[in-house]
Amino acid sequence: MVTLTACSVLPPKHSLRWSQLPPLPDALGVAGPFAGVSGDTLLVGGGANFPGKMPWEGGKKVWHDDVYALTGTNGIWKRVGKLPRPLAYGVSVTTAAGVICLGGSDAGRHYAEVFQLSFRDGALSVQSLPSLPLAIANAAGALVGETLYLAGGSETPGELSALQQCFALNLAEKNPQWQTVPTCPGKARILPVAASVGNYFYLFGGAALEATNAKAARSYLHDAWRYEPKQGWQRLADLPKPCVAGPTPAPEVADDFLLLGGDDGSHVGFQPLDKHPGFAREILAYNLKTGRWRTNGLVPAPRATLPTVYWQQHYVFPSGEVRPGMRSPEVWILNANDCP
Repeated sequence: MVTLTACSVLPPKHSLRWSQLPPLPDALGVAGPFAGVSGDTLLVGGGANFPGKMPWEGGKKVWHDDVYALTGTNGIWKRVGKLPRPLAYGVSVTTAAGVICLGGSDAGRHYAEVFQLSFRDGALSVQSLPSLPLAIANAAGALVGETLYLAGGSETPGELSALQQCFALNLAEKNPQWQTVPTCPGKARILPVAASVGNYFYLFGGAALEATNAKAARSYLHDAWRYEPKQGWQRLADLPKPCVAGPTPAPEVADDFLLLGGDDGSHVGFQPLDKHPGFAREILAYNLKTGRWRTNGLVPAPRATLPTVYWQQHYVFPSGEVRPGMRSPEVWILNANDCP
């Protein structure tokens, strides 16, 4: 494990320490992979990239189905199997039984299927779970106790409209089935950031899709919401600036949720694309006790469209987009410890 430390002050006696795991075997890296933990093993699968030309050169996006496993922070990634099909831009959540993968897309369509990845005795297994009520990609989700929540996203390719529905699956039930929960009062959105703590599900930012001349333009959102079944949705303090496609679920460190990277809309329309400066570096911290936001240093390698995984006392950020069209195979980790 390569350590590149960058400390930024949180509440007393806490700081952010960044390091790197070995990079993914895919030299280009991918956007929108599934990732999580099965047993003690970190799994990363699927995702999409541009193996030929970049998109502004007419390159074609390619979806992948390889699943890679890492058994220790100083280990080596191994290809251990495949997803049911090439897939990216879904939601992945770690549970005690394995990594649950929800929805996602390929080049032609979005999917409603849900499956679980488990890795035991050196073998990857895939188990089908109840499908989502709709085909969904570009959503966000999190596990609250034994209940999976998923919100936002889009039903078809092309980013013409966003979904406002929110769904829940209680994994503790003998025969769990997806239920529709009350709709978030905010705008329908794609690519929000989710989080959870206690009995609460959180939803931050994302992008609304506003129709203009048979197309849809992104409207960058900075609202924040919290849901609890008995209390419904409650609006929280707005983000200091928008966050779209940030690593999700948001890590929880010292009573803070951290929004790390993502697109804040400040470089919309930037040209030329091959000189794009990349995504937001400023860390936004939401304090669960005060209900307030603050900025908290910089992300050493900001990324967009990637999952967050908690593994071996680290938050793992596998691959993702460096800037539109360009991915990175780097795997960054965040450890909440005192600065040396």
